[in-house]
Amino acid sequence: MNPKKIALLTDSCADLSPQVIREKHIFVVPLRILCQDGEYRDGVDIRGADIYARLRAGELPQTSLPAAEDVGCVFQQIIAEGYDGVVAIMLSSGLSGTYNLVRLLAEECGEKLTVRVFDSLSGSLGQGMTVLQAAEDLENGMGWEELTERRIPKLIENTFPFFSVDTLEYLMKGGRIGKVTATAGTLLQIKPIITFAGDGQLQSVAKVRGRLQVMDKLISMTVRSCGGHRQYNLAVANGGVPEEMKTVKEKLTAALPDYSHLWEGEIDGTLSVYIGDGVLGAAVQLLD
Repeated sequence: MNPKKIALLTDSCADLSPQVIREKHIFVVPLRILCQDGEYRDGVDIRGADIYARLRAGELPQTSLPAAEDVGCVFQQIIAEGYDGVVAIMLSSGLSGTYNLVRLLAEECGEKLTVRVFDSLSGSLGQGMTVLQAAEDLENGMGWEELTERRIPKLIENTFPFFSVDTLEYLMKGGRIGKVTATAGTLLQIKPIITFAGDGQLQSVAKVRGRLQVMDKLISMTVRSCGGHRQYNLAVANGGVPEEMKTVKEKLTAALPDYSHLWEGEIDGTLSVYIGDGVLGAAVQLLD
């Protein structure tokens, strides 16, 4: 079956703004966040700022997969809107079971819907920019086979996000430390730069001292990942530090001025549970 009308599906960890979701008509399943006073849906009734306040008050929320019925409802909505194919780009399987859940539920759609589910091996701006590039490719008329067999696997392979984390405390408490080495760096103002390893887990790739060096390191690592490539997208993200993200954006676009797109993201609830606030991110996605 070669679907003609193709929908794009992702989860709340792609950190796409409500405006972008509306404009690009992207379907989003929310992950769940379990707090002391009940359960919330990421990006629907809880945001990053709410999580920072809870963390500061000493609460440690927990995250959970999207509800199966939420995923089922989204698939039903997609069918009702007349789509016959779905490309789903989900949060890294190295961090969450969301990809596997969506894959299993997609099989229940039967012949009504052809679904291809991709593990982004990333999250936040890495995942989000893959979704946004796929949205543009669909707008430009790219067909199912080209998109699913070649384009998206290549985008996933060639997307390089980097994040600075102000503290490793929450990653350690939440058991999501992955390949990130915990350093007793709080007193020395040592900030780790993390990225996604090939298996989709987090790994630390550098350590710097102080916020200014963080910005310079994010830029230099993004530039190095770009290498000699001439066609690329850029993205920047922040968790509670929009002014600093603006500086990163200025420095990044000065260093890599020939970008096709520059996307900005705000880190939402689920990832904020593990990384807290004060987070900056920069990414490059190679297109040639």
